[in-house]
Amino acid sequence: MTSRTSRLAVAVVATAGATLSVTVANPSPASAAATICYNTSQAPSYVNIANQAASIWNNATSNLTLAANCGSNLRIYQITGGGSYAVRTSLGNGRVYIDTQQAQQYSPLRIMTHEIGHILGLPDNYNGNCAILMSGGSAGTSCTNPYPSSTEANRVSSLFAGSRSGAARSTDGTGSAIFHDSWPAALSPVS
Repeated sequence: MTSRTSRLAVAVVATAGATLSVTVANPSPASAAATICYNTSQAPSYVNIANQAASIWNNATSNLTLAANCGSNLRIYQITGGGSYAVRTSLGNGRVYIDTQQAQQYSPLRIMTHEIGHILGLPDNYNGNCAILMSGGSAGTSCTNPYPSSTEANRVSSLFAGSRSGAARSTDGTGSAIFHDSWPAALSPVS
């Protein structure tokens, strides 16, 4: 049934219900979007990068919205040294750490989008293919692609299918995990 036909059917039922003094609640959408609130207060240099990464994920997925500073499902931190990484506490919840030294060698937007991908349920895929976001640093410093492949985006959409609660999402096999070493250590300057 098309969206227009669905709306027409709801209007007819509501009109008939009103005529019969029956209250009809509006049906909820078939696939409600999950909202993940991210907080960038601990990553002042990466606010714009985080906003761009959120926009990429919002456009790539069908039922997910990453929203800035409306809560703290996802906290983003700026660190110096130690490498960029993600700590997922449950699906859609966790922390992302962006290493300022690494972000000088690799695309900061690719790093941010990749690490958020872990929070959204994706594992690393060290195949060296720049078209695969979750290949991380294995694609080399020249790779600046910040976009998930259609396979990666579809996987995230399927993980967030329906209007599952945070508790339900935390038990679906994508719970607590630490994703370290997605990006090779900072390169030493060539003398």
